[in-house]
Amino acid sequence: MTAAVTFAVLVAAFCHASWNAIIRRRGDKLVSMTLLVAACGVLAFPGLFFFPMLPAAAWPFVIISAIVHVGYNTFLALAYHHGELTRVYPLVRGSAPVVTLGISLLFLDEAVDASEAAGVVVVGAGIMVLAFDGGWRKFLASPHVLLYAAGTSLCITAYTLSDGLGARLADNAHQYVVWLFVLDMVPTIGVVLIIKGRAVFAAIGDNWRASLAGGALSLVAYWIVIWAFTVAPIPIVAALRETSILFALLIGVIWLGERVTPIRGASILLVLCGLAVMRL
Repeated sequence: MTAAVTFAVLVAAFCHASWNAIIRRRGDKLVSMTLLVAACGVLAFPGLFFFPMLPAAAWPFVIISAIVHVGYNTFLALAYHHGELTRVYPLVRGSAPVVTLGISLLFLDEAVDASEAAGVVVVGAGIMVLAFDGGWRKFLASPHVLLYAAGTSLCITAYTLSDGLGARLADNAHQYVVWLFVLDMVPTIGVVLIIKGRAVFAAIGDNWRASLAGGALSLVAYWIVIWAFTVAPIPIVAALRETSILFALLIGVIWLGERVTPIRGASILLVLCGLAVMRL
């Protein structure tokens, strides 16, 4: 991976951590997530007039991704409803790149060597260790967190692989991103309207600014990542994206008033060691 791609994905990681922090601060997480997804779709919509229709080979992947994103948004919102940012976020994001790596090595022809694979595992382990700062008791006190976090992680793996492969089959990554975000908002809004009803519309007045800001950050973050999938191995990009945990920790401490402990600091060092093993 070149230095330019690495820097771009790090920017995406910061944007990703930022929009997660915005969602964490809102009242109803599911409604907030839905408004954010809607904002992403609205911001991406003008791109339909600048990019052609996706080629036939890419459509199955973008459709699968749009469906999986409904599950991702729902599980993530529920996880944030039951747990703090610096606990849920690492658990979700740490496991996803390891699972993505395993599937890529077993079923995909990704150019990942032994040191890169080891680095991905170390990064994932470091992130997950950070999630368990304070022991298992807090998770046992709210077992739903583990269930929702596991569901979110599996969805991340699914849409990461689908989007990586789909973007490679599209004429270009930008074309794929625009269609993905526009299509993504349709099922998400539909499902949440069924669940929440008029509460979605009632929340627009108080949340539209935060939703627009979070949507813009989410759009930029994933746009960069999908582009990176087309020029670098999917598991490496997926792992590098998870350095967002470093930014999430800073945001949690500075903006949300959460604590830093020695275990959290050690986990961050482990993540940095994993990146070094990957030779980034």
